[in-house]
Amino acid sequence: MISEKETKQISKYLSYILRHNPDAIGMTLDANGWADVALLLEKMNKSGTKIDAALLDHVVATNSKKRFAFNEAKDMIRARQGHSVEIELGYEPLTPPEILYHGTAAKNIDAILQEGIRKGSRHHVHLSLDKDTAANVGGRHGKPVILEVMALQMHNDGYEFFISENGVWLTDNVPAGYVRQTSASETNSK
Repeated sequence: MISEKETKQISKYLSYILRHNPDAIGMTLDANGWADVALLLEKMNKSGTKIDAALLDHVVATNSKKRFAFNEAKDMIRARQGHSVEIELGYEPLTPPEILYHGTAAKNIDAILQEGIRKGSRHHVHLSLDKDTAANVGGRHGKPVILEVMALQMHNDGYEFFISENGVWLTDNVPAGYVRQTSASETNSK
């Protein structure tokens, strides 16, 4: 197979195509974000990324964040969440746990505590069940800070929550009144 570094590069490119810019290789996603695997492989190869079905399967299977999903027949693939292109993931609203966590960089704290957590160009705000995952996410953009989101209270107040197949909790936004900085957040580092 290929090296871990090469696998990661292909995974990042696949994320770019399936989450943000399928047009970059002349692809179109269906309304639910699915792409035809054979066409994806053909287009990726034509664009200079050498890949076959076995390598795609390896990238999907070894992705630590489980960002991608095949359909049952393995002839369609999609990103599980994180899209900036318009799609409908088809997730049903669920009741979240009492607390979920959001990781961010320290530089964003003042704005979040005033304005809440916004989805930006993505379809949803991403939340996790544990502080470690939140710290890893926050550490990608600077010194990580972990925020607690009072998810069950939000749900009881009428906000919808969804969960992706890889366990990421999703919601449209988190108003500032439902966010609090955890006391241990400043001690977590990547």
